[in-house]
Amino acid sequence: MKILASVIVLTFVGFLIGSEVINNVEQPKYEVLSQKNNIEIRQYEPNLIAEVKKAGNRKEAISAGFKDLADFIFGNNKSSDKISMTAPVQQSAGESISMTAPVQQLKQNDEWLISFVMPSKYQKNNLPLPNNPNVKIIEIPSKKYAAIVFSGTNSNENVYKHEKELVKFIKENSLIAIGVSKYAFYNHPLTLPFMRRNEVLIEIK
Repeated sequence: MKILASVIVLTFVGFLIGSEVINNVEQPKYEVLSQKNNIEIRQYEPNLIAEVKKAGNRKEAISAGFKDLADFIFGNNKSSDKISMTAPVQQSAGESISMTAPVQQLKQNDEWLISFVMPSKYQKNNLPLPNNPNVKIIEIPSKKYAAIVFSGTNSNENVYKHEKELVKFIKENSLIAIGVSKYAFYNHPLTLPFMRRNEVLIEIK
């Protein structure tokens, strides 16, 4: 009975966490130009990202990159303000920047680029600068992407399966891909797998 009760509680917590993260944080703005099943052609507005480069396998890299980026947005920046924050971080020496979704991951040579899109209220000239020199602030122009949306975990098997499906779609529809795939993950790790939103995106002409 206790085990069953624990499972119910964890399921409920996972439901709440999944709903909160996806609904209550800002996401990059884009227009859906066309859609077929779970694949969309999107035109993204220009945005500002904080990016860090990490070596290692895909999951190790995104974990390490997430820590550096979270450290930056939760206060490790050059602002002179001190803003009290809710638990678990009580107060940070520096300005706290709102969390956005998703966490983005892109492979470059033998390393991974991990990034957060910055809230739209910021421009490069008013965004607090990171204290960590490894965190770079980059302006991204408007771009067009083919994107596939899927649920489940962010395991290599699940991600690469949908990446292949997206590549096949691009070829079959005579689209021209630019660069390599970008992976995007929207939810807290405790979110139940069937409630998660994951994406693979490939820039197209």
